[in-house]
Amino acid sequence: MPDTNVFDPTRLKFGIGQPVPRAEDPVLLTGRGRYTDDLSLPGQVWAVMVRSPYAHGVIRSVGTEGARAMPGVLGVWTGADLADYAPMTCGMPLKNRDGTPLVTTRRLPLATDKVRHVGDPVAFVVAETRAQAKDAAEAVEIEVDALDAVTEASAAAAPGAPLLYDDIPGNQVLDYAAGDSAKVAEAFGRAAHVTRLTLRNNRVVVAAMEPRSAIGSIEDGRWVLRTGSQGVFGMRAQLAGLLRADTKQVRVLTGNVGGSFGMKAAVYPEYLCVLHAAKALGRPVKWTDERSGSFLSDAHGRDHEVEAELALDAEGRFLAVRLTSFANMGAWLSPVAPLMGTGNFFKNVQSNYATPAIEVVTRCLVTNTTPVSAYRGAGRPEGNYFMERLIEAAAEEMGIPANELRRRNHIRAEQFPYAAASGSSYDGGDFTALLDEAVAAGDVAGFPARREESRARGMLRGLGIGNFLECTAPPAKEQGGIRFEPDGTVTIVTGTLDYGQGHLSPFAQVLHQHLGVPFDRVRLLQGDSDELVAGGGTGGSKSVMASGAAIIEASAKVIEKGRAAAAWALEAAPGDIEYEPHGAGGEGRFLVAGTDRGIGIMDLAARLRAAPKLPEDVPGSLDVTHVFDQAPMAYPNGCHVCEVEIDPETGITRIDRYLAVNDFGVQVNPLLVAGQAHGGIAQGIGQALMEHVAYGEDGQLQSGSYMDYALPRAGDVPAIATGSHSVPCTTNPLGAKGCGEAGCAGSLPAVMNAVVDALRPLGIRHIDMPATPERVWRAIQAARQG
Repeated sequence: MPDTNVFDPTRLKFGIGQPVPRAEDPVLLTGRGRYTDDLSLPGQVWAVMVRSPYAHGVIRSVGTEGARAMPGVLGVWTGADLADYAPMTCGMPLKNRDGTPLVTTRRLPLATDKVRHVGDPVAFVVAETRAQAKDAAEAVEIEVDALDAVTEASAAAAPGAPLLYDDIPGNQVLDYAAGDSAKVAEAFGRAAHVTRLTLRNNRVVVAAMEPRSAIGSIEDGRWVLRTGSQGVFGMRAQLAGLLRADTKQVRVLTGNVGGSFGMKAAVYPEYLCVLHAAKALGRPVKWTDERSGSFLSDAHGRDHEVEAELALDAEGRFLAVRLTSFANMGAWLSPVAPLMGTGNFFKNVQSNYATPAIEVVTRCLVTNTTPVSAYRGAGRPEGNYFMERLIEAAAEEMGIPANELRRRNHIRAEQFPYAAASGSSYDGGDFTALLDEAVAAGDVAGFPARREESRARGMLRGLGIGNFLECTAPPAKEQGGIRFEPDGTVTIVTGTLDYGQGHLSPFAQVLHQHLGVPFDRVRLLQGDSDELVAGGGTGGSKSVMASGAAIIEASAKVIEKGRAAAAWALEAAPGDIEYEPHGAGGEGRFLVAGTDRGIGIMDLAARLRAAPKLPEDVPGSLDVTHVFDQAPMAYPNGCHVCEVEIDPETGITRIDRYLAVNDFGVQVNPLLVAGQAHGGIAQGIGQALMEHVAYGEDGQLQSGSYMDYALPRAGDVPAIATGSHSVPCTTNPLGAKGCGEAGCAGSLPAVMNAVVDALRPLGIRHIDMPATPERVWRAIQAARQG
């Protein structure tokens, strides 16, 4: 199939498919971005949180007298002061195997009865300056009767484990099961071969470049929150519910955001605290976290213990896959905490294979750790990682080349649309051809020679494949407003939100393609809840599908309005007006059919604005407010090829070669797509080789700074080659499939398969993430000692 995303110089310079640089970058790179901490409001004061130093214990008292007496202090609040707000809960409609609903925790802004993890907020101080607030926060005295802690989900499920909540027996909030268990059991019963692996999906710190920050204020009698988010429309609704207020009484404003990856999507306790204090004091209240606080209070990612099983027939065809897991929720349930280890495991372990039966059984448990939420991919990379590790292990056990095993089990072109055992309906793909393209581009045939060269230098070399498919986020309504401004610019109003992706350029490209508005005149409005009538936010690799479709449909509405306006301006009948998106000069023009008479869309918008009076049948502007209903999930897929070299004397792993060939459907902007792939791959490399949140037996965080928590540096990430084998999606107007999380989905299995391949000659069959130098070195020593 031809690649629909190869650069084509005959295309519009700023149209769909062109590698247009990010329009935001000149502002951000010259320090003109406006992040929450850059803002200061008149009369603003500072808040500092007081966090529990204990992982688990009963609160006996919170002494505030000394803090209240300190210079500049305006107030100190404890849990009882904020107990009237609605609790933060998880409202996911998930059910236990017996049909009863998920048991949610009910988190108030500040702890009142117990502390349940190190960093649990118990009080906050507001003072005239940040330094004064910090000094006073250190004077707050917390008396806690310490209790035993539990930090692993499997340990929390054990008899006699410390209980976090009196009303959550055994710490279990959900006993989830999906799939046809009888069919899966039958498949395993008749299987010629069964492969089993115990896998650990290690907990990670999100480590966004910008720490969380918030400013609460009361403006015109309304609650106003300025903070980083992934979408202000949804956050306003959540915040209004917690404040027990109508959404009309709440406004959320988000400026530039320095990364989120799922972590900044929901309301945190600190946001309610600054709003409460703002109302009490009648002044804006600002809070900005420090990095040490971020390690404790920002939602963590991943953390699953998984028994993975794959049943195969004698020819190596997959009969069934089964995942049995423990999922660590942390001390409190975030709004989406159970999703990753339940529905997203189930949807994504299918990958691009025709596995006819799937079962996922997951026990979700609370522990004395920081709450867990979505992190780039949110179950999608994990599902693919489990499947790809099973395939590599099965291939070795059965003596079948791993890529041949993949080819035998790929969904074939003639099977589309394909009704997957996971419940998904795949509209298309070209999985085997894409795999073959990646194998050729990655010079897999030349790998044995490279392995031999490494061996001659005393090094171990391995090759890994990550052949993935992920399901994007479920459908959601999305706004696509278009507004012609007095200064001659055109504003796109959308409910998705750019927190580093670079939405302005691709959204402007879609508008330019379909409406002919000059690319350089397009602006983006996304971070003001007062401007929105709908908005699904950004997450789940769906932004360009949702906002792009909304922009396309809104453009059609602008053209329809413009026909009546152009008929007035050109003194013609509306039925004689045609629209040419890219006429002379590249700008959209309304024309009188059969003549050379016309008017540009920008000129028409200006004439309407300047007209003192218009006939009743002529619109006053070309502005539209439109809501795109929704599009089904899409299924981005691809194949990553990774080669690593390991020094057996130190255990240090170096990634030597990396290639990613992807099917993202129609790529609106291939340059930005490649950037998204690079970022996801880097985060996958980090989780695979170095990142790990470590807790002690007492629940103390042992990896609470960048001295103890390793992130990949530039030198750890190789040059990444990318290719495209695109099959346009048929279920949204753009033909796009989403790309934001796919880098992780391919890199986790590719890197770990490469590590295991390098160690396989020593008899090492599996090693868990992260494959740190110490862990690799110990595995090598154990293997050498027999």
